[in-house]
Amino acid sequence: MSRLDSFIRRLEAQRACLNHAAGSIRGLDGCILELGLGNGRTYDHLRELFPDRDIYVCERRVAAHPDCVPPPERLVLGDMRETLPALHARLGGAVALAHFDAGSGDVAANRALAAALTPHILRLLRERAVLVSDPSIAAAELTELPPPAGVAPGRYHLYRRV
Repeated sequence: MSRLDSFIRRLEAQRACLNHAAGSIRGLDGCILELGLGNGRTYDHLRELFPDRDIYVCERRVAAHPDCVPPPERLVLGDMRETLPALHARLGGAVALAHFDAGSGDVAANRALAAALTPHILRLLRERAVLVSDPSIAAAELTELPPPAGVAPGRYHLYRRV
């Protein structure tokens, strides 16, 4: 499979998982957390899925399309290893859905970052929240959910906070 085809499949899986997660948190109070803004495509999709919810974004530095940058009061800038612990005072236990896509292309680095951030992400998630993630996440507080139809197992991951 070409890298282009792989990229397209990853984005299709990401969209399918986010759409599925949106349905699974219907009726669950809480905000949305995007871990990594990138160019803003996923944030823009989350705005469409959740027009009535606050969406917070953590990013090292903004490099997104100007139309896809969150308002300053919902943008947390800096290294997530430092900003997520600080964000707990503001959002701890209030996140209904979090999306984490390291997207660096370095599988080992993505897994290491996920392992470092997982305890901090867990502290932000409310009970029954959903975590959508590109790297797989291992934590006793998370139950892995099956992917939606059309998404190959292991392509993208869905978890429920117990």
